[in-house]
Amino acid sequence: MSELHREVSELEGKSATAARLFDIRRIIGGLFTLYGVIVTTAGVFASDADLEKAEGVNINLWTGLGMLALGLFFLAWFALRPGTSPDGPDTPGPTGMSPLPPEDRL
Repeated sequence: MSELHREVSELEGKSATAARLFDIRRIIGGLFTLYGVIVTTAGVFASDADLEKAEGVNINLWTGLGMLALGLFFLAWFALRPGTSPDGPDTPGPTGMSPLPPEDRL
């Protein structure tokens, strides 16, 4: 039985790592931050012709800063509230009550 428990614990650890690695907040935050840096850089080095096309508004700069802020928000959300892996049916719920009746609990 101890071999089985060790394997189950190992698989639970791998599952939690995979769930954290592929959390959608991390992916969205990373992409928005990357594109935000690129667009902000394009806005900083905008030519007069680019500004004239946008009627004097440096749209690349403002859009890039918005994307950068959104990406950093998602990354901060991911760092401050990490996702939890799905638990099995035998773990207590939010109220501390087990989903199983007392006679079926170990």
